[in-house]
Parts: sequence; C-alpha cells; structure tokens
Amino acid sequence: MATMRDVARRAGVSAKTVSRVFNRDPHVSPVTKERVETALRELSYTPTTLATTFRSGRAPVLGVAVPDIADPFFGALAKAVESLAAVQRMSVVMTSLGEDPMREPAIVQSLLRQSLSGLVIAPIAADQSYLDVWAARTQLVFVDRRAAGIVADSFTEDDHAGARAATRHLVEHGHVRIGFLGDSTAIPTSRGRLVGYRAALLDAGIEYDESLVVLGALDRASAAAAFSALERLDQPPTAIFASNARVTMSLVPVLRAHRQLAVAGFGDFPMADMLEPSVTVIDQDPTALGTLAAQRILDRMAHPQRRYRRHTVLPVQLVERASCLPGG
Repeated sequence: MATMRDVARRAGVSAKTVSRVFNRDPHVSPVTKERVETALRELSYTPTTLATTFRSGRAPVLGVAVPDIADPFFGALAKAVESLAAVQRMSVVMTSLGEDPMREPAIVQSLLRQSLSGLVIAPIAADQSYLDVWAARTQLVFVDRRAAGIVADSFTEDDHAGARAATRHLVEHGHVRIGFLGDSTAIPTSRGRLVGYRAALLDAGIEYDESLVVLGALDRASAAAAFSALERLDQPPTAIFASNARVTMSLVPVLRAHRQLAVAGFGDFPMADMLEPSVTVIDQDPTALGTLAAQRILDRMAHPQRRYRRHTVLPVQLVERASCLPGG
C-alpha cells in the first residue's frame, strides 16, 4: 500500500504538500496540485484512519451523545452533525443517554475513550464536572442544554420566550385554565419552559394553579396518565401546553378524542402539520443547533487560540395551526 511519502517522492514535493492537496488547501498552486493529484491516482493512495490518528493525536471522529437518538428533534440534530462531518471526511459515532442521569458519566466517558476529535452532547445529568479531565484534549460543545460544573461552548434555544409565546397564544384564544404537561424540572429545558408558562399567565393576570402542572410524561402511557390527572380535576383545563415534542406526540390520541381541547407544544415533529387537527408548535431548529455545534468544534481545532462566544441562544417561533382554533 502506497504511503504519503511515496506520493511525495513521485510528485517531487514534501509530504506536507501532499497532505495539503489531499485536504483541499486552496493555497497550493494549480501546477503543484495537478502533479500531486496525478501521483495520488497513479499510486491509488488512500489515507488510513489509523495513520491520521497517529499524526494528529485524535481520531477523525465526532461523537454525539443525546437523550434519545430516536427523538425527532435529536435525530435531526445528529443528522446535521453527520452532514458537516462528512464534508470534512470525518466519521460520527452516536449514543443515547437514556433517562437515568446517574448513567451519563459512564456512557459519555466510554465514548470519549475512543479518542474523539470532539463531542456534541445534550446532557441529562445536573453536573458535567466529570468532563473536566477530558476538556484539555477533546473539544466539547453542549446543545439544547448548557453545561454545569465545567466551562464549555453551548448552543441552546430560547426556552423561556418560546413557552411564554405558546401560553400567551392559548390565552389569546380565551383560555384561562391551561395545563402544563412536561417530563421533569430536573431538566433545564423543562424548567425554563415552566418559568415561561408561568410568566405568560402572570402577564394575563391569571393566577398560577399548581394542580394544572403535571410532570412525568415520558412516553405515551405516562403522558396519558398525566392527562388523566388533569381531566379528574374539578375544573379541568380547556387547553394544554406540552413542554416538548415527545410529550406532544404522546398526546395525539388525546387530541383526536377531545376535539374541544386546545393544544400547543414546544418543538415541531414529523406530520404535526398533517394531523387532524394540525398541531400548533413552537418551532425549534435542531439542524441549526447541530450544524453550529459541529462547526464550533472544527473552528476550535483549526484556531485553538481564537476567542469565541461561550453561550449562544437561538430564537424560536410560534407556528399557529388548527389545534388552538375554537372547536379544534
């Protein structure tokens, strides 16, 4: 198998120049580029991952760790990372963290032992100080949720403003009994959205009713149980704000059975616009989150001394559909 030095000898250049041509460095002269590319073709040169790792000290691989890779939001985010990595001829390894915060350190560190170039992570634990020992040699970027216990780049959405806008929208349709269905306030996104929900009620002069807030909606069964708890109230809600797309998707059977119930959810999901009724959502942009996170890793690798903004908040927007209209 031909080596980079073999290609360099054939083209009459240095091994570094061969590397620059192979990695599409625009500063190589056209004449030299053509000579090297001819040598690459003649020798059928293909760099190995192992060789690249030895030269850089890191594998040309990005890691992605999210709560659930099957979740449409995190799936789109991971796909965006993968797309950008492919352009850079890098591979991507992905893992789901699950729902148990205690397991996060073991899962993430198992991924990091593969000598990744960088890791995009949406954490589920309350503390990521365990990553401090890894930060010196691996670029870490947090998405959807900020890091705790460690200084690292993060890209999040405006949870507070989005929840406030969705709840205000329900109020504007005449609702004063608005339920909040979520997973857990131990998760920063849910916590921020609950605060935004309360702020919208305060804006409208509606008293906050703790009985209208039900957590623990993690799947269809638990979401149905949470909704049943709201239904059993002496004054059940006439509208629901669901704190994430997974909760909203779990409520689809409820929507179909209770056409008079208004629903708005945080996060769009596949076919939300095609359901009957179509679902009003706060639209996030997981593709932008994943792209920005992966690009930050690449930028920090290329320019380690450059200063970057540590935390970036992306805006969200209300997408009004039929689920908030009178009579569904």
